Amino acid sequence: MDALVANMTEDQLLVLVIKYVKEAKRSALQQLLEELHPYDVAQLYRGLPEKHHHKFLTFLTSDQIADLIQELEYEMQIEILHKLGIERSSKVMNLMDNDDLADLLNELSADKIQEFLEVMRKEDSQKIRSLMSYPADTAGGLMNNQFVWIHVNQTVRQAVNKLKEYASFSENIYYLYVINEEKKLVGVVSYRDLLIADEDERIEDIMFSRVVSVSVDADQEEVAQTIERYDFIAVPVVDAQNTLLGIITVDDAIDIVIREANEDIEKLSASGKDIDFNTKATTASFRRLPWLILLLFIGLLSGSIISGFEETLDQVVALIFFMPMIAGMTGNTGTQSLAVVVRGIVTSDVDRKTVFKLIFRELRVGIIIGLTCGALILLVATLWIGSLTLGVVVGSSLLITLIVGTLAGTVIPLMLYRFGVDPAVASGPLITTINDIFSLMIYFGIATAFLSQLQHL
Repeated sequence: MDALVANMTEDQLLVLVIKYVKEAKRSALQQLLEELHPYDVAQLYRGLPEKHHHKFLTFLTSDQIADLIQELEYEMQIEILHKLGIERSSKVMNLMDNDDLADLLNELSADKIQEFLEVMRKEDSQKIRSLMSYPADTAGGLMNNQFVWIHVNQTVRQAVNKLKEYASFSENIYYLYVINEEKKLVGVVSYRDLLIADEDERIEDIMFSRVVSVSVDADQEEVAQTIERYDFIAVPVVDAQNTLLGIITVDDAIDIVIREANEDIEKLSASGKDIDFNTKATTASFRRLPWLILLLFIGLLSGSIISGFEETLDQVVALIFFMPMIAGMTGNTGTQSLAVVVRGIVTSDVDRKTVFKLIFRELRVGIIIGLTCGALILLVATLWIGSLTLGVVVGSSLLITLIVGTLAGTVIPLMLYRFGVDPAVASGPLITTINDIFSLMIYFGIATAFLSQLQHL
């Protein structure tokens, strides 16, 4: 079976699972599932026809269902709990990681939460209630309060014995966190440290006393940054008195990074939040409309600018050819700078020195890009239209607008960040629209200044 499963595609596995479910081959299905990662089992569950879902679940152990639920999206998690019923659901929830279970229950109504918690073990129910009391986007809301700790006065032998006893209880056993009599976090010991230490050595003699931790009310971005900076597998969570409350593992940090990236992309594109492949057209439309309506009215300024230079356009029709390029290039460079700033704010500490350094760096970038693109378009316009003057107008306009666009894409999100507003709301379309207005004013202003030399075109 091992070699057979290893060489099977996902579709082949699905066909085999459906066969086993239809024929009620429980042992064969179990043998197959034992070779698969919980993620792969979740993929099979998603692919199963809905009519087979309930029977498939009856063939799984409570441990397997707990692992399966933690790999599925919310709607399917709720579906499984309903199919299992309260009694078996409670057994499954007792086996789930507390942080994942708290996230799941937080999506339910208060009555449903109470119903599930009442049938769980009292100890687990209390831990879940504790986790649910913290905001979801903080370290407290993300942490798992099932972890192995050891006392500072224990020996290595005692620590190893405790680790063996509670290995199945903890989500992570790579680090053991050390506490004192007041349950304060005073050190950390790795599994490797225990393996190479003498059995009679005391934990306080081999532990690292400088422990990097995060506050229980720290924002989820700060948690992810801490794990990334130190290359941790897990990070401890403490309260204001340095009491150890829980741990956050690297898999949770990855979820945070993906979630934050998705939120920033949604804001940068002004597409609204929570829009995916399954969102209804009406819902997606109403989530996008507020931004687009705002940009619509801002965009009307572009039309008024063009009408203000109507005389210039009437006399030099060739200027129309380069309008889309000038506006488009300015918007593009502004959006690039915006992306750089938003990413930098997330990954770096932003102080005054960093801000000025970034602005001057982007100014130099704008000048280099502007000179390069301006020279190219000067050459193109001169050869194409046959006018060096027009080439100078278009080239110099592009140079200035690219510098302005780059600075706008840098300064606007930094200003928003300075005033406590999420810089990602300075979305790409907003930067582009503002830069359109500046670029057209600069372009037609320069063209008007050279109008007497362009009238023969």
